[in-house]
Amino acid sequence: MPRRGHPFIVALVLLVVVVVVVAHSVPAKLDHVTFDYFLLDHNPAPSAPSVADCISELGLGLELVGQVGELPNAWLLRAPKHTHPHVLARYNAVRTQAAIQPHTGHALAAINLLEHQLPRQRTKRAPPPIPPDTSAAAIGARLGFTDPLFTQQWHIVNEEFPQHMMNVTGLWEIGITGQGVVTSLVDDGLDYESKDLADNFDAEHSYDFNDHTPLPKPVLADDRHGTRCAGQIAAAKNDVCGVGLAYEAKVAGVRILSGPITDVDEASALNYGFHDVDIYSCSWGPPDDGKSMEGPTYIIHKAFLNGVQNGRRGKGSIFVFASGNGALSGDQCNFDGYTNSIYSVTVSAVDYKGLHPYYSEPCAANLVVAYSSGSGKSIVTTDVGENACSSNHGGTSAAAPNAAGVFALALQVRPDLTWRDIQYLCVQSAQMINPEDPDWEKTASGRPFSYKYGYGQLNAYAFVTAAQDWELVKPQAWFHPSSIQLNNGSLSEGTMTGGVPIPPGGIDSTFTLTNDKLVEHNFEELEHVTITVWISHSKRGDVEVELVSPNGIKSILAATRKPDLATSGFEGWRFMTVKHWYVSFVHGNQSFTLIKGARTRSATGPLGCQISQIQSTTGQFHGWRLMFWGSTIDPAQAKTYFLPTNDAILPSPEESESVEVPTPSSTKTHPKPTSGLPSDHDTAEGEADRPAFPGTSPTPSLTPTPDEGWFSDMSNLLSGSKWFFVAITAVILFAVGIGIFYWRRRARHHAAYSSLAGGDLPMSSVSRGAARPRAKELYDAFGEVSDDDEDADEQTMLHPGRSFNEHQEAGLDLHSEFLNDDDPPPAEPTLRYRDDPKPLEGPASPGSGSGSSWEHASQEPSG
Repeated sequence: MPRRGHPFIVALVLLVVVVVVVAHSVPAKLDHVTFDYFLLDHNPAPSAPSVADCISELGLGLELVGQVGELPNAWLLRAPKHTHPHVLARYNAVRTQAAIQPHTGHALAAINLLEHQLPRQRTKRAPPPIPPDTSAAAIGARLGFTDPLFTQQWHIVNEEFPQHMMNVTGLWEIGITGQGVVTSLVDDGLDYESKDLADNFDAEHSYDFNDHTPLPKPVLADDRHGTRCAGQIAAAKNDVCGVGLAYEAKVAGVRILSGPITDVDEASALNYGFHDVDIYSCSWGPPDDGKSMEGPTYIIHKAFLNGVQNGRRGKGSIFVFASGNGALSGDQCNFDGYTNSIYSVTVSAVDYKGLHPYYSEPCAANLVVAYSSGSGKSIVTTDVGENACSSNHGGTSAAAPNAAGVFALALQVRPDLTWRDIQYLCVQSAQMINPEDPDWEKTASGRPFSYKYGYGQLNAYAFVTAAQDWELVKPQAWFHPSSIQLNNGSLSEGTMTGGVPIPPGGIDSTFTLTNDKLVEHNFEELEHVTITVWISHSKRGDVEVELVSPNGIKSILAATRKPDLATSGFEGWRFMTVKHWYVSFVHGNQSFTLIKGARTRSATGPLGCQISQIQSTTGQFHGWRLMFWGSTIDPAQAKTYFLPTNDAILPSPEESESVEVPTPSSTKTHPKPTSGLPSDHDTAEGEADRPAFPGTSPTPSLTPTPDEGWFSDMSNLLSGSKWFFVAITAVILFAVGIGIFYWRRRARHHAAYSSLAGGDLPMSSVSRGAARPRAKELYDAFGEVSDDDEDADEQTMLHPGRSFNEHQEAGLDLHSEFLNDDDPPPAEPTLRYRDDPKPLEGPASPGSGSGSSWEHASQEPSG
């Protein structure tokens, strides 16, 4: 019997303990109606009386409630309601009399604090309420808006994130609404019968270049983009949808995106009505697929030049281009000859939270960002139909019209602004967002620049305010030094010869700019830098191009693009950067360095042969040419710039020479503006914590000498502690694997490589042949490939049943696990060029050079 009672007693004791613990862990409910509560902080000295003894000795009439939370020496006491003055008075009196009543001193010494507890109301730190006069409803009422969707146009009034909106309402309230300004939407049509656009439609300067009819009526089912963009700019103040940023401006429509057009038609479209049209909004370009590299042909380039020189009666047409939606595919706007042009204001996107959307393309040509879709919200605007509205408009093709709307507001105030003044004002007034983003870098002028954000967010109020007192810039100056040839590099009749091999560590070439030459060319302050390069290569997507200025500022002109498998290289491709804006050449000579790197991997053949090809490289650097664009020293000495008929040949001819004009393609089809836009562009969360081009640094790297071998790259590998421990772990695993291997061989005497138990994972884990090329791809600015890849040959022999491609894939998978903390980009889907993109069934042909047609790249594959 006693033994059977023991478990019961133990269980009872445990239950009591649990009840006591639970009772102590649950705070007592306080009754402030009946009691006053006090905090007593006890000093638990070895000889000090307990809390109960202190209360008894002092005669304060307090009752012990319990411990205060998890604080070991803090106790809650209580007394009947309204007695707290008497309790505190008694306590203070005892303290005063302690000197003459020694028996109370012992208890007082054990009390650090006795304090009356009063309930206090804490304030929630919720988002600050929108002041009544700045809410969308209040602004709409004050301005007399009856547009039913105005309160949903967060890019105009963002109640959730007030710091992230176009900031136009303050301009509206002082009468700046875009009056007298005309914007042409070069797009897929414009529904001039929409009630939201009819009053602001400019029929005189509209035309349909697809069907060659006077009016740009949308015809195809997906001819909606131009109408939506027009609504962003000039949707009227009425009872339909919402309003445009410049709701009293005019909009014209030039339809070119609904079918093939010739270069002649495209050139005509970009100059259509150019004496009276102020702004051309262009949300299109080559396919955003990460493998196209295309731009304007000679005649189209000439139309751009004609626009900036003669448009707006000499003040210059303002061309606004969307940067592109192909960032998911690794695309960059420096591979698009339209966004890469000095004549374009290139606009990228940020979402309603101010975050960078994953589709928005980065590059050194980005000037500003404007608001568009992402993180769960899209742009609300007009749609095709008499009373139709859209609530899912987005992409960088929606950011560009928002910028055009801001420029329309500025031109109402300052119609004398030139095309270059608009670009200067972008640089001057853009506002930095997400300052903690590592993509920001301070330029030589002191202004921060980002490949994702350009010079920052385009803020309408700041832009127009700056424009009001803006002093017009001096006329344009330019200086185009002769091309630099490497080892007699040349391009003639489509064939590049000469040049020097690109080593694994890349190659650099330096040009020294003398002050005498700048003065000779009347050149004062720098704006754009363009760089033409001639590079032959077996895989264009492996080439990186960087420019380092005399101030040490680096422009990344081309980062690697995985989908770009083209073997055509760079046959006179021109890059452009705005990162060196405002640099003044007044002190001595300046040296610019062009750095080119290439990761030269072979896709076929045995692994041993592939290592040889890595070491010998598969690219040639033939030459390059710098071109500086800026402002004049003496405006009276300004000259008119004439476009060379062909500046892509090497060596480049003098600009006054006449050479054969390249034959334009017969027709080409521009992809729809939303063709490369991912379907989740509006819902995917943006980011503000990753550089646009991971693995690059703001200072140039040097080409290692042949004696350095692959050990020259160890500094890159060990630059982070993570890689150091990975390397140590790999060495240990390798040693363990070798030990197991030899032990098993001695035990069996006949074991083959393929029978090594558990050997596949350790050996592939430590194989430098599989992992290092991927590591270099992410972290080396030059795309170096180390000489230690011969170890991959050993791995191949250890697994005779696996193909080379399987080994490559295994290496990629393993390496991606190593880099989980580095947030590698998601896999790029191959997209059709349509509004509802679907994966291609087979690989499309890579894009060609700047003078080729887009016809094949933009069409869907048959079958």
